[in-house]
Amino acid sequence: MWAFIARRLAAAVPVMIGITFVAFVLIHLVPGSPAKVILYGSQATPQQIANLTSQLGLDQPWWEQYTRFLGQLLRGNLGTSYLTQTSVAHELLSRTPSTLILTGSAMVVAIVIGVPLGVLAGARPGSFLDRAARGISFLGVAIPYFFLALLLVLTVSWVFVRSSPSAVDNTFRSMQLVSAALYSLGHGGNDAQKTMGVIAVLLYSQGLLGETFYIPFWVILSCQAAMGLGTLVGGWRIVRTMGTRITRLHPVQGFCAEAGGAMTLFLVTYFGIPVSTTHTITGAIVGVGAARKTAAVRWNVASDVILAWIVTLPATALFGAAFYELYKLLS
Repeated sequence: MWAFIARRLAAAVPVMIGITFVAFVLIHLVPGSPAKVILYGSQATPQQIANLTSQLGLDQPWWEQYTRFLGQLLRGNLGTSYLTQTSVAHELLSRTPSTLILTGSAMVVAIVIGVPLGVLAGARPGSFLDRAARGISFLGVAIPYFFLALLLVLTVSWVFVRSSPSAVDNTFRSMQLVSAALYSLGHGGNDAQKTMGVIAVLLYSQGLLGETFYIPFWVILSCQAAMGLGTLVGGWRIVRTMGTRITRLHPVQGFCAEAGGAMTLFLVTYFGIPVSTTHTITGAIVGVGAARKTAAVRWNVASDVILAWIVTLPATALFGAAFYELYKLLS
């Protein structure tokens, strides 16, 4: 057992070095200067920025900076935080208790629930237990959108229990215009705001917005135009996946999914919490599908959606770095 632990620890060393290397390169691909960010509030002159850049060693080639960083890391020196001007090691230690509590709670849940489900699913692939395990895993991602949409379906079903199916369909075909509009409003109020915030922060960090932080009007128009064009060009693929592949939606179910997603987006936007509208509507659609029966949801398609969410982060990081390098070549 000790030999196995030693091998695993030895294998972790190159992995950690690789992670630090990738993170270091990506940070240096981002435009801007830490010295300018540190001194911007004091209206620093270019000479002051250059002096601080030299003092921090940021004027050296990136591979020399990385080598120096590894040497300091081996000595236990993690540097000083640009934000708080205190030791990074102290900052990490002060947050260690909360991190351990969260990590321990997650491990308990994983061991008590995840391990037995994984063993049962692996022992009988394709069986009811396998599908149930995948369904429970997906619900862990979809909560609370799943339950909110499920509750709306149950409520609407009781309200229209004496109505004919054709009358219900005709009613909710019109009501879907309202629910879709509300969901679009929530989408713009949360997802679009994240994009605007990132662009505005980059402009502010480079001193292009002056002393007061605000969102330029052209940034608002650009983000809205980009999201609208993206929906116009490639939106049908997403509509087909959400509307027919995960589960087949009727007008009443579409209304409940959109209304549940809109309510969730309005709530989290009010509290200033950025969320993914894709996660929101996917969970809501799974909820309305499961309201009929769990077999109505194609869990293999839902699993593919989750995999796509995981792949998105590194893929967008690589594309962003590639476009920035292309910009530097062209300019």
